[in-house]
Amino acid sequence: MRHTPHFLLEDVDEVKRLIRENPWATIVSSTAAGLVASHYPVVLEETAGDEISIVSHVGRPDEKLHELGQHELLVIVQGPHGYISPGWYPSDQIIPTWNHVTAHLYSTPEILSDDENFRVLGELVDHFEARMPEPVSLELDADGSRRVAKGTVGIRLRVARFDARAKLSQNKDPAVVDRIIDALENGAEYASPELAAEMKRVRE
Repeated sequence: MRHTPHFLLEDVDEVKRLIRENPWATIVSSTAAGLVASHYPVVLEETAGDEISIVSHVGRPDEKLHELGQHELLVIVQGPHGYISPGWYPSDQIIPTWNHVTAHLYSTPEILSDDENFRVLGELVDHFEARMPEPVSLELDADGSRRVAKGTVGIRLRVARFDARAKLSQNKDPAVVDRIIDALENGAEYASPELAAEMKRVRE
């Protein structure tokens, strides 16, 4: 990402929150055949301290396309983002921008065993089903679910380093930030309550 020191997101807990709340990730690998990108859900493993560990899976044959386990890859996690109009700025400021919260995570994947992959897939389903009125579990048909799971390869990504940004109008006057937040919460053109909430977080 562009080097913007005043928008750096260095708080590990905030990066974990970003992953937890935005589990649809882009996985990018530089392989012998060129760049490869895929999109999969990821789940944060709740580890202590500064360690960031996520688990996911890819559908076969993506594990071969990405050459998983052979080299470092990039996982991109994108939080709330949106267009910021200069119509919300003072009249002498006419350059628009795009606010966003983004993390680039770097790791060499560990390939999970079939049993651990099935466990992780079950936890993934349980995680997203938890808010449903009648949650579905892979254990409802464990044998059938295991057959389907054989079409996937599980991975664990212990993040070696990350580069994250929270570009949320921190360089603007507080009164301007208030106008932007109001427009994102209540405006008709580019409403984004989620982005407004992120702006409020960095202002607190």
